[in-house]
Amino acid sequence: MGRLTDQSVYITGGAGGLGLGIVRRFVAEGARCVVLDRAAPAADVVAELGDKVVFCEGDVREAAAHQRAVEVALVRFGKLDCFIGNAGIWDFNRSLRSMPAPDLAKGFEEIFGINVLGYLLGARAAVDALADSGGAMIFTLSNAASLSNGGGPLYTASKHAGLGLVRQLAYELAPTIRVNAVAPGAILTGLSGPASLGLESTTISSLGFEDVAAQIVPVGRIPSIEDYVPAYVFLAARDEIVPATGMVLNYDGGLGVRGFLSANGGCQ
Repeated sequence: MGRLTDQSVYITGGAGGLGLGIVRRFVAEGARCVVLDRAAPAADVVAELGDKVVFCEGDVREAAAHQRAVEVALVRFGKLDCFIGNAGIWDFNRSLRSMPAPDLAKGFEEIFGINVLGYLLGARAAVDALADSGGAMIFTLSNAASLSNGGGPLYTASKHAGLGLVRQLAYELAPTIRVNAVAPGAILTGLSGPASLGLESTTISSLGFEDVAAQIVPVGRIPSIEDYVPAYVFLAARDEIVPATGMVLNYDGGLGVRGFLSANGGCQ
């Protein structure tokens, strides 16, 4: 028996990267998943996961996409136990002065639309089904939800907003639904940037973080996707996390105690 046996889970951004890692581990733990992503997964991924996972294409900024995904979970699996808001984009540390005002406005709309509104719309679509099951919400935040220099002002502000969302929903939805978050640190994935800033083809894994990991991360290496995934299992497992709601699990490799060892950005 897995720790998530018979759980029905809805996750956004699960066709690749950290999200796909979560899906694979949840299936191994006995869960069945509905995934909403803007792109279809690779054919071998679909074949690997079989009928335990249903992939839906859609934009997390559209309420109808979330509603369809929740309905799929209810029809295919009979209930919904957990919603994981995971889809996100990064601003690649674009500083305030590097963005003309029109770009700043467009970047804000896209980053907050995906990183914040996408979480809110997913939560709204899932809340009634989760109330019926006494389920859980889990959100992917970041070390940037509590620290500076984990991104530029747009990304950092969006993740701080996500922290407020976790706290408010934990308050509103108690005692029926537990709401918690995982705040990963550096991770080598295909996480991309906003198209509005010309960063849609740039990924975190292309930046070479692993070459300076020992200097950046106190644990001495960039944790793998698989290293981060157990935190989500922990927060989804009904019998392991009974006392916790409104909690953020800082899974940052120690960045919270060291930071990124960089000087003040000055007037960049």
